[in-house]
Amino acid sequence: MRLRQLSRGTLAVGAALLLSLPAQAQTSADWAAYDEVFESGAQHAQWWDAGWTGIYAASLAFDAYQASEANDPDDRFDARVGVVKSALALGGMLTDRQPHQAALVEYERLKAQGELSGVQALGLQLAQAERERRGFEARVSSLVVNTVAGAVIAADGRERDGAINFATGMLINELQIWTQPNQASSAINRFQPARVSLGPITLEGEYALMVSPQQIGATWRY
Repeated sequence: MRLRQLSRGTLAVGAALLLSLPAQAQTSADWAAYDEVFESGAQHAQWWDAGWTGIYAASLAFDAYQASEANDPDDRFDARVGVVKSALALGGMLTDRQPHQAALVEYERLKAQGELSGVQALGLQLAQAERERRGFEARVSSLVVNTVAGAVIAADGRERDGAINFATGMLINELQIWTQPNQASSAINRFQPARVSLGPITLEGEYALMVSPQQIGATWRY
């Protein structure tokens, strides 16, 4: 196993150690901690899905009304652009649900069978999904839609309104991204006490699993 020095008293540990540490640090008495991660994550996801779906549905209805009933022609034009944006956002909410509800169902199955290692792997997968939903790729579609919408309004002779539309859309998307559940990421990236034996050598310290959109690693400190 290859170890790379990070700083004094801190080591980045390879994948084999990453998988073995949780089994040494956790016991069956710690199911309550897993309950909190998966159950609170699923509840947060349920409220998040319902909240943002409702917001975009209300925005779609309002824009649709304004598109035909607004007194100002510019407001009607902007509302038509808003209808497209709201419809796309609502469609995204309906087709790309948070993974936490499915993870809770799988967790309960694994817990009933006492498969602690399976629960740990599931937690890593959920944390990875949470990080990916906060990564750059999660912003690409919003960037494209808001750029096109802003450009359409600017092409109508209102550059300032186009810029405001773009900035507002990106701000709302950021708010949507950062209000997503992240219970698994928070729990995994927390240092926990652990003891690791490498042949005749025993190390006592703390570890944390670090999950990012690009990689999964572990940090060990003593």
